[in-house]
Amino acid sequence: MSKVCEYYFAPQSPWSYLGHQRFVDLAKKYEVKIDAKPFDLGKIFGVSGGLPLAKRAPQRQAYRLVEMQRWSEFLGLPMNLQPTFFPVAADPAAKLIIAAQLANGTDAAMSLTQAIMSAVWADQRNIADPDTLVALALDCELDGKALLKSSETASVQAEYDRFTNDASAANVFGAPWFVYQGESYWGQDRLDFLERAFQK
Repeated sequence: MSKVCEYYFAPQSPWSYLGHQRFVDLAKKYEVKIDAKPFDLGKIFGVSGGLPLAKRAPQRQAYRLVEMQRWSEFLGLPMNLQPTFFPVAADPAAKLIIAAQLANGTDAAMSLTQAIMSAVWADQRNIADPDTLVALALDCELDGKALLKSSETASVQAEYDRFTNDASAANVFGAPWFVYQGESYWGQDRLDFLERAFQK
């Protein structure tokens, strides 16, 4: 029986950025198929009690930056803790990833996801800008203009809505979130536990 892991993520999430490539590498190592589901984190916050960053208590905001710095140093990943283009509307990027998955498969979508997340957190680029998204897709050897056009269709919007509804049904309340063999794992700092599950 093939092994499948549902992967809920938000392309603007710093924690998704910190965990993305490690997760992709683990899935490849253990021959686990990724069921990628970019979702609307704002809508999930609305039903799960989460707060947008600007509405969180000052001490929570301050500690978030400490943890991001720790993890970026530990993982050796470049990271601007307060990037120029953040907060950022992530719907266009999420839908571009979905369009890439539909047209080019999961591997291509995961490569594009890494490029988009790096654009926010390492390269100070605006992932809400259509030209930036086209350029990032081209960097991944994808047809950026065609994908952008596809990302604006009703069918891609329907997939995005479905993934968001799936996240709600799975009791997701943050990103990244992984569901493997009926068990949930929240956060890039739970990847060790997810790897142990993959090994069984």
